[in-house]
Amino acid sequence: MPTSNSPRRLQGWHIAIAIAAALCIAAALLVRYRPQNLPEPAQTLLGINPHPVKLMRPPVAPLSAVALIGKQIFFDTTLSASGKQSCASCHSPGAAYAPANALAVQPGGPDMRLNGFRATPSLAYLYRQAVFSIGPEAEENDAPPTLDQLAAAALTTQRQQKSADTKPAAPAMVPQGGFFWDGRASTLQDQALGPLTNPAEMANADNTEIVRKLMQAGYGAALQKIFGPGVTKDPTLFVSEAMFAVGRYQFEDPSFHEFSSRYDLWLEGRARLGAAERRGLQLFNDKDKGNCAACHISQPSPDGQPPLFTDTQYEALGVPRNRDLPANKVPTFYDMGICGPFRTDMAKQTQYCGMFLTPTLRNVGKRQAFFHNGVYHDLKQVLDFYNLRATQPEKIYPQDAAGKLQQYDDLPQSYQANIDVFDAPFDKKPGSKPALSDAEISDIIAFLKTLDDGATP
Repeated sequence: MPTSNSPRRLQGWHIAIAIAAALCIAAALLVRYRPQNLPEPAQTLLGINPHPVKLMRPPVAPLSAVALIGKQIFFDTTLSASGKQSCASCHSPGAAYAPANALAVQPGGPDMRLNGFRATPSLAYLYRQAVFSIGPEAEENDAPPTLDQLAAAALTTQRQQKSADTKPAAPAMVPQGGFFWDGRASTLQDQALGPLTNPAEMANADNTEIVRKLMQAGYGAALQKIFGPGVTKDPTLFVSEAMFAVGRYQFEDPSFHEFSSRYDLWLEGRARLGAAERRGLQLFNDKDKGNCAACHISQPSPDGQPPLFTDTQYEALGVPRNRDLPANKVPTFYDMGICGPFRTDMAKQTQYCGMFLTPTLRNVGKRQAFFHNGVYHDLKQVLDFYNLRATQPEKIYPQDAAGKLQQYDDLPQSYQANIDVFDAPFDKKPGSKPALSDAEISDIIAFLKTLDDGATP
């Protein structure tokens, strides 16, 4: 039995003292030489951004009178047919204005027994969203395309390949902007109007019923003070102004666009990323690996606006059918995004069938249902889909009774040519090596969790 003075025990104490001394010296150096003053290799080793930027966040100010009314409406359950549902029921502040549960679709209707058709998207980070349009592909703050570029795009019928670090020679004509998964709403106000009369959501019969509830809740008098006494005389105008108030609340309240993630702080040199998170960021941006940044832009704009982690464009990804959705129990029902069934003005533009809006990845670590149909419920499943859809489709799609693979089973075969098979990692062949290993997927997930708001420097 070694004694307290044995060489082995003394060696342990020596090591502990040496480690403590080293930590003290390191701490003293970091106090004397701030991280920004350390050599670039040392900053990188410590997980500090060696090239910090100043992010231009939206200004913070007290909410306007109309936004305060909108906030009340946002949380008011009396405006629904059931008396149990408000905007916040499906867009919880505690879940970054997405659902606080893992349900693929949310319940609603007069008795809260009906189910929606699509996963509920987050309302956060929509303040910079443009109206829906189809035009030249452009990044935020890019120079307008030249006439020659527009002419080249007009003559191009194939979609152009997206890469995280390369811009196309000529802009592609792509759908972009808008609200909801299919872009059918043009403004936050229009988006707020939709659920009020949706039979599977707040389920009001018409504007007359909504007006009655708004008046009973006292919003008539409040809105008259802002818009004048005539605002309550026209039901359509009254409801529209009430939803304008909701849109102003979403636009003005900083909780809808905090930009307080650890990645934001890292961009500014005020936080560190761990080794796995740094590797994940590299893989996220690498065009030959994740290529995630091709659609989920990770860099600030040239004028310093924080990245939204979406290009606000539309993609047909070929996500597998969620057979648990009530609507999908009907074999002939297909949700085809831009070209229907909920959006009707683009029904004849079949080249866009199967395309859905690319959502922001901010606060993605808080989400519990992914893609438009909520088919996946964790980030590993999502990354596996991207990684294996092209190389091992048998791990993504089911087989029919005869054992035939039902690839792209949530889109009619006549529209499956719209599905992206050009962009990495979808450009690989069946049987080839996936772009990412399981360890690399874990690193990307570690990085994605740095996009959750609420970090401290």
